[in-house]
Amino acid sequence: MKSFYHILLSVAFATPLMSGCSKSFLERTPQSSLEESSLTNKKGVNALLIGAYGALDGQDFKDGDLTNLSGGSGYAVSPDNWIYGSVCGGDAHKGSDPGDASAILQIATFVGNATNGFFNEKWRVDYEGVRRCNFVLHLLKNVTDMTEAEKKEAAGEARFLRGHFYSDLKKMFDHVSWVDENSESYSKLNVDDYKVPNDKDIWPMIEADFKYAADNLNEIQDVIGRANSWAAKAYLAKTYLYEKKYVEAMPIFEDVIANGQTAKGVHFELVQKFHDNFDAFTENNSEAVFSIQYSANDGSGGTGNANQGEMLNYPYNGPFSCCGFYQPTQDLVNSFRTDANGLPYIDDFNSHPVENDMGIASDEAFTPDAGNLDPRLDWTVGRRGIPFLDWGNHPGNNWIRDQHSAGPYSAVKNVYMQATQDKFYDGNGWAPGNAINYVLIRFSDVLLMAAECQAQVGDLNIAQQHVNTVRARAANPVSWVKTYIDPEHPLAGYTNTPAANYKISTYTAGTFTAKGKAWATKAIQFERKLELAMEGHRYFDLVRWGIAQTELNRYFSYEKTITTDIATGNFGAKNVRYPIPQRQIDLSVKNGAPVLIQNTGY
Repeated sequence: MKSFYHILLSVAFATPLMSGCSKSFLERTPQSSLEESSLTNKKGVNALLIGAYGALDGQDFKDGDLTNLSGGSGYAVSPDNWIYGSVCGGDAHKGSDPGDASAILQIATFVGNATNGFFNEKWRVDYEGVRRCNFVLHLLKNVTDMTEAEKKEAAGEARFLRGHFYSDLKKMFDHVSWVDENSESYSKLNVDDYKVPNDKDIWPMIEADFKYAADNLNEIQDVIGRANSWAAKAYLAKTYLYEKKYVEAMPIFEDVIANGQTAKGVHFELVQKFHDNFDAFTENNSEAVFSIQYSANDGSGGTGNANQGEMLNYPYNGPFSCCGFYQPTQDLVNSFRTDANGLPYIDDFNSHPVENDMGIASDEAFTPDAGNLDPRLDWTVGRRGIPFLDWGNHPGNNWIRDQHSAGPYSAVKNVYMQATQDKFYDGNGWAPGNAINYVLIRFSDVLLMAAECQAQVGDLNIAQQHVNTVRARAANPVSWVKTYIDPEHPLAGYTNTPAANYKISTYTAGTFTAKGKAWATKAIQFERKLELAMEGHRYFDLVRWGIAQTELNRYFSYEKTITTDIATGNFGAKNVRYPIPQRQIDLSVKNGAPVLIQNTGY
């Protein structure tokens, strides 16, 4: 079905997608009226809707070459926002060496300006998704071979997807243009009218899209990967959360927790094993509220369907062909230290650092840290002497391109398993591909967002229950990394011996209430750092909590004592949003003046 999506995508969008830097979504002419006539029917709507789903990963495969939908590199627009959310949030270094994809390092240290091409690519790809959704909604007005119920379902899916694309744009750039199927610019096919101001808050329109989707989507879908009403409710509540509308968000989150189900009809709950969320063999499970579907070796002629946003983010050398990017930070690793009671050091975790192998060659002796650790660490971070999935113990420096620059660690959550690589690894491109879905909203994410709302306007005891549900899964030994039966032959299986000194516990009854709202809020925020690490959330969380400047400058101050890559990093007041791409401002000129306005400080 994943491959089928992309086949239909190429059929539905027979006209060329945006290529090069000469065109912008905001000056793009929609399909011709002849094409509209041939597509204004149930079959055409469904094909175009699948094309809108196909835009979620931002990738395209044309003329034998893999690009993103803007014509650039897939990693620049990865839907998991590993650059903009995790690297810029202090979860990870850019990785590799300083000169490799240096534009990312500029973004990571917050010296990236409006001419950085990565911002332009991200903008254009999200607007390409918006364009596809708008065209579906435009056609639906004149379709005659669909029932009203079918039209509402199709419109619900299109508005859900449009809400997603606009949410991403809003989180990234804040001040963005709203164009929908009713815009005069759309119906008149006038390219000048695509020059739309970005001077209005679009959160209310995003709310409206998700409300419509929640009210009109089915609970059960016949195809895995399609959004259902519960996914829309989760997105709606998340939208309210970003607006700090906790009273509105809280009952929706609680409804999703109590009654929500996947598009397959499975009640939402945490899976027993943490890593099952990052294994292609166990994906689309009870924790996946909404996911981007990936596939490998699907006959499409390349790796465009195979999670190419993560193509650079494998250990350097070893069994992987590329490329040593996306290396977890020491600041993140230290966050997984636990005390004698199995609880995190929320305020002073860097005073309890985890031992690393910086400066130690792989053929020199090294003993991994023996202190208490949260077991989620080793499903998140590859570190020396610890099993790296089923690939063998991480060898340290031999898998790192430049320790001095970006530290000693490797990313784990995006890496495929050796045992199933024949099915879920795709080697048809110059960098690895895999079939690991990216889960845009996990159920643990929902629990922690609900906990935030409860802490702000509800019951601290319920907030603690939600956090403890997440921690209890992590505390179950079945979910821990274990040592190999034979380290020389990791595929022989695992022992029952934990790979490190894992110690984690839930908070004792009444802790949140006794310590108060401010402390409980910090505990919830820290739990998100642990549970959702390396999943593209951290920068956006810090910004919406209003603590980005404090936290990221603290991070820079600490991390630059270990690595050299972020020595000049500094987060200023303007960095709570990324710059409007200068290319888009230049293209928006109308009557001699640009329509788009730049964000303050850029």
